[in-house]
Amino acid sequence: INTATEDGMSAPMTRGVIYIHSAPAALCPHLEWAIGSVLGTPVKMEWTEQHVAPGFCRAEIEWVGTQGTGALLTSEMHGWQHLRFEITEDPSPGADGSRWSVTPDLGIFHATVDCAGNVMVSEERIRWAYEKGDGNPSVFYQEMSIALGEPWDEELEPFRHAGEDA
Repeated sequence: INTATEDGMSAPMTRGVIYIHSAPAALCPHLEWAIGSVLGTPVKMEWTEQHVAPGFCRAEIEWVGTQGTGALLTSEMHGWQHLRFEITEDPSPGADGSRWSVTPDLGIFHATVDCAGNVMVSEERIRWAYEKGDGNPSVFYQEMSIALGEPWDEELEPFRHAGEDA
């Protein structure tokens, strides 16, 4: 699937999902506007209460766009206080899949993912962990944990489960 760009070239299309795990209720219409501005179409999301964080809401929406839309969405939404979210972008011709996880305390985590959703850690990142560990297994383990996004998963997991119960 391709779409014409401004210069007449075709850009590969992809799709993904936005999972907003917790957002203050007052922020919800602003998020819809921000997402719609990136996607180029108005967005209306179905918001439900986030039971893990009273007074906060959760929602999810599928999206379709050109390669790189996931990064644009993350950039548009990142930095808003009290917002926890994840964005996925499926693999497409010439591009790997991606996942962005964002929390107020940890910031942005980006991972390349395979077709089964597994986080792929590059050889360069593994070598960095070896060097930083300098023979200390606990330092290597900590670096690999960060490379896999485990701190983000630990913070987001209660919010993910709350969504399944909704």
